[in-house]
Amino acid sequence: MRRAPATAKLNLALVVGPQREDGRHEVATVLQRLDLSDRVAVQSAPALRVVGFAEDTLVRRALETLGAAAEVEPRWHARIWKRIPVAAGLGGGSSDAATALRLANETLPTPLSPGKLLELAATLGADAPFFLTAGPQLGEGSGDELTQLDLPQDYWVVLLLPRNARKESTEAVYASFDERAGEHGYVERRAALQEALAQVRRPRDLAALPPNDLASSPLADELLGLGAFRADVTGAGPVVYGLFHHRDQAAAAERALRRHGRTWLSVPAWYG
Repeated sequence: MRRAPATAKLNLALVVGPQREDGRHEVATVLQRLDLSDRVAVQSAPALRVVGFAEDTLVRRALETLGAAAEVEPRWHARIWKRIPVAAGLGGGSSDAATALRLANETLPTPLSPGKLLELAATLGADAPFFLTAGPQLGEGSGDELTQLDLPQDYWVVLLLPRNARKESTEAVYASFDERAGEHGYVERRAALQEALAQVRRPRDLAALPPNDLASSPLADELLGLGAFRADVTGAGPVVYGLFHHRDQAAAAERALRRHGRTWLSVPAWYG
């Protein structure tokens, strides 16, 4: 049985533009892996079976998609061990699917090429291809056009999932964005993101990245008050994150925030 971690991700920035002809939106987003991860195992089997997470649909779809592309029956047994909170903006479902796709591909007599796997991952979700890459990436287009970034990795991350937070569907979050004409100024915000990225040398330079266009939280201000040099919502939320220079300060902030909900202390990861 092949096993691998399926890491969470942060959107260190998320700039959103107009809706495209395919129904998705133009975005420019900075994607960073975290060492918080699910675990996925895959092995060949008489029939397709996915266990460990009853709500899964993406891993099953990933394996069915791989079987169709490779022109084989999707005969795999997959197991998921969940640690990443569900529907939280951390990409756990996409990460599980991309990891299962990669592991199952390795069992094929003639594995598909990395480029083909990226194409298949893009059909599963805009951020799924990211989980087949290494290092932080700039996601453009609908988020699946990736360019590797040279960003610092030496900082600590505090994650907070607010208690009783209700995750709106991604469709609802984007519909709200459209209703408030959020796409206005996209070209300028995207240029500001690119300019800020060009200036990043040290962790604290990440503070100059523009804020999330889709979601915000007053808890980000609390994280800043606790010493974070950057704090924001990741993805469409509801998880809020703070970046810290030192472990002691990050750990103290994580403890202080427990009164608001579930918390995690994490660090950047380069690959799953």
